[in-house]
Amino acid sequence: MGINTERDVEANMQIGPTDQGMVRIFIEASGVEIPMDFDPEEAEEIADELRAAAQAARAVK
Repeated sequence: MGINTERDVEANMQIGPTDQGMVRIFIEASGVEIPMDFDPEEAEEIADELRAAAQAARAVK
């Protein structure tokens, strides 16, 4: 199991600020809820990683 292993699983993802000044990524799938909180700096690092991954994915096509 890894990043290139495909699965037929549906999931919902929400991203937004919390009332505690954190950024929450909330994932719900098959009755499992996963809240992940990040400080704003960590969230920006994650956003940078997402942008880099998107750019790399474009290069594969």
